[in-house]
Amino acid sequence: MANILAQSGTFYYACEWLVRLVMLLAVPLRRSPEATRSWLLLIFFLPIPGLLLYLAIGRPRFPAWRAQRLERARAMLSGPMARLPRIQPPGDAATLATGLGGFAAVGGNRIELLGDYDATIDRLVEDIESASAHVRILVYIFADDATGQRVVAALSRAVRRGVAVHVLLDPVGSHRWLKGIMAALRGAGVHVREALPFHWLRGRTRRDMRNHRKLFVIDDTIGYAGSQNIVDKDFRPGVENRELVARVTGPVVAQMTATFLTDWFLETEAMPSGDMALPSPAGAAQAQLLPSGANYPVEGFQTLLTGQIHRATRRVVVTSPYFIPDEGLIGAMRTAVLRGVQVDVIVSAVIDQPLVGLAQRSYYDDLLRSGIRVHLFRDYLLHAKNVSIDGELGIIGSSNVDLRSFQLNDEVSLLLHDATSVARLEAVQAGYIAGSDRLSRETWQARPRLRKITENIARMVSPLL
Repeated sequence: MANILAQSGTFYYACEWLVRLVMLLAVPLRRSPEATRSWLLLIFFLPIPGLLLYLAIGRPRFPAWRAQRLERARAMLSGPMARLPRIQPPGDAATLATGLGGFAAVGGNRIELLGDYDATIDRLVEDIESASAHVRILVYIFADDATGQRVVAALSRAVRRGVAVHVLLDPVGSHRWLKGIMAALRGAGVHVREALPFHWLRGRTRRDMRNHRKLFVIDDTIGYAGSQNIVDKDFRPGVENRELVARVTGPVVAQMTATFLTDWFLETEAMPSGDMALPSPAGAAQAQLLPSGANYPVEGFQTLLTGQIHRATRRVVVTSPYFIPDEGLIGAMRTAVLRGVQVDVIVSAVIDQPLVGLAQRSYYDDLLRSGIRVHLFRDYLLHAKNVSIDGELGIIGSSNVDLRSFQLNDEVSLLLHDATSVARLEAVQAGYIAGSDRLSRETWQARPRLRKITENIARMVSPLL
C-alpha cells in the first residue's frame, strides 16, 4: 500500500512539472505580457488547479463556426453599408476605426447626450411607442423589475400594432432575472434570444466571454448607444448608477442596425425579414460605430484608445467605472503627460465589485506619480464609459478600460468626430469632475499598509478579472 501511495505521489509530482513546462510554452501565445505573467504565476504555484482554470477560461477564442457565420453576415450586409455616404474627418482616428471595426465615418447625424437615468428610459419608451416597423434591442442586462416591465409593456404594445420586435440579451448579465424576463418577452410576442449561450457539449463559448453591448434601434432611424442597461438604476442595494447614452438619428444608425443584425445572425443563423433602410441625414454631426470583441483579430477599443492617446497634444479625459489598464495604455498616458498633455481619469468612488475595486486602486499610485489627475466621483456608481481627446475625438460606449472589455467582451463604441459633439461630451465630463474629489498622491500614499498589500495582491490577478 505504501509503495502504491509513493508511486502515486511521484506520478502526481511528474504531472505537475509536465503541466508547468507545457504551459510555459502555451500560455504566452496571443496573450498580453500581463495576462501571461498572471497565468504562469498561478500555474507554477498550483499546476493542476491552474490548468483546469485555464482550460475553462484561459483561451479567449470563439469556435471556428462562429467566425464563418460572421463572414456570412458581413457579406449579406455589405451592400447597404457600401451605400452610406463616407467622410474623412481630420486625423487618423476614423481610418484606424474603419480598419478595426469595418465601419467608416459618416456625416449628417444628430446626437443627443442623455445622462438622466430615468429620463433615458422615458425617451426609449416614447420612441418604442412611435415605432411603425421594428424595434431591435441588444443589451447586457434586461431585468424584469419595474424598469424592465415598463419597456416590456411598450414592446408588447408595439407587437400588437404589427411592429416586429427582436431582443438579444446576455444570459450572464441578466441571470438574476433571466427566467422571468424571457417569459415576459415571449408572452408579449417578442422574438428573443440569448447572446452567447453557454453549453458544454455544443462547442459554445466560455461563460466569461460575454456580449456586453447596449444598442437600441427603432425603425432604422433612431439609435441608442452607451452604458445603460434595462434595469432599475439602484438594482444593486445601496448603489445607484449614473450613465451616459447617445441618442442618434442619421446615417450612423445603419451601422447600429448592422451590428444588431450581425449578432442576431450569429445566434440564430437567420436574418430578420425586411429590407434594411438607410436613414436620411438628420444633422451635422460626424459619427462612426466601432464594434469590438473576440470575433475581431485586433482589440478594437484598446488599440484605438492607446493609439489616439499617443497622438494627443492638449488634453485627454477617460471615464470608466472599472479601470484596470494594460502596460501599453499606461505607457501612452505617461508619455502624453511628458509631452505636456493634461490627462484626467474619472473613476467612481463607489465600488460595486470589491475585487475589481482593489485591483483598480492599485494603479492609482502609478497614475499619480506620472502626473495623471485622478478624480473620484462621489455618491453614485459612475457607470458611464467615455473618452475625449483634444476636442477632436469623443467616444461613448459600453467598453470599460480593462482586459475584459479589451479582449473578452463584445463591445460597441460610438465615435464622435465633429468639434460640436465632442464639446458636448467635454461639458458632461466637466460635470463629472465637479462632482468628484481629486485624489492627491500624499493622501493616497498615507493609506494603511494592509490596504496597500491587499490591493497589490488583487493587482497580480487583475489580468484574469
